[in-house]
Amino acid sequence: MHSPLRSLIPVETLLLAYRSGIFPMADTRDDQDVFWVEPRDRAIIPLDGLHVSKSLRKVLRTDRFVVTIDEAFGEVIRACAAPRPGHPESWISDRIVASYEQLHRAGHAHSIECWQTGDTGKAELVGGLYGVSFDQVFCGESMFSRADNASKVALCWLVALLKTGGYRLLDCQFMTDHLATLGAVEMPQKDYLKLVSKARGLPEHDLVAVYRDVIESARAAHSSPGKLIAQSLTQTS
Repeated sequence: MHSPLRSLIPVETLLLAYRSGIFPMADTRDDQDVFWVEPRDRAIIPLDGLHVSKSLRKVLRTDRFVVTIDEAFGEVIRACAAPRPGHPESWISDRIVASYEQLHRAGHAHSIECWQTGDTGKAELVGGLYGVSFDQVFCGESMFSRADNASKVALCWLVALLKTGGYRLLDCQFMTDHLATLGAVEMPQKDYLKLVSKARGLPEHDLVAVYRDVIESARAAHSSPGKLIAQSLTQTS
């Protein structure tokens, strides 16, 4: 078996694929081969259409989780690839993990992390998501949750940061019942590619910079970051 580090998918290849509306998947976690997927129909979450329930808004405002960006990309993608009840295998192979860590180092893949203080008194990663960023597009890849609402909180933060940063498109790849409850809509691949084409050019602000502004603004206002995020999503639910 070849080491995944010897067969990284080049950054340029991944970015070209995403701009063309395709992305890699694997059959198993140990599979060295990938296949390229071009969905017939595509799911997106409109940045002004995220559904935030009253209970989720309360979780945001109370800062149940400490939320960070790009603090633990490797941990997040590995948590997304880990076995789950009823799903022992994953399409996120070791080769994909290593390739996306390289994409992260190049500035084109990001993670949102949710932390809670555990029994040991140390912060523990309890949820998050990761995705690929290019132009004014963010392609959400996967999310995980080890605590109630953790992945939903990460998604709320992502949408708020994307809106403030001047992004125009949040791709979710495939429609699921869960995504539908959050406001995702489905469209033909050709219509999705039109949206990608309209989202060319750099966004107004870097996601990490937007995150830092939220934290600093909350501190200056003697408020909580979660309240600012909830407020920014008021018009989207």
